Amino acid sequence: MTALMTFDDFYNSLTAPQPPAGLTPALAGLWWDAKGDWKEAHERAQEDEGPEASWVHAYLHRKEGDQENAAYWYRQAGQPVCREPFEAEWRRIVSDLVGAAVRAARDTKNAAKSP
Repeated sequence: MTALMTFDDFYNSLTAPQPPAGLTPALAGLWWDAKGDWKEAHERAQEDEGPEASWVHAYLHRKEGDQENAAYWYRQAGQPVCREPFEAEWRRIVSDLVGAAVRAARDTKNAAKSP
């Protein structure tokens, strides 16, 4: 389950000592990364083997300087190897992941309304 939030909600949650409840492993990883805890971020990203967590895993290894490992995880995520500054990539991944959660919730709600 993913907590439904906007990018700003997610970003503003960084003032709290713990991540919001209901974050996916991918978003929890990004939350811990923004808090400066690479180890916790990496552990969270490893909790899921899907494309979202693999993308975060790739970002974390690129940030760590392990380009070969990062390239592997970008392939697993179906994403091109990123060349953007770290902050830009972090913002892009968060935006994509929170946007996907909102779209999925909206689609589920619309499907429930269909006859």
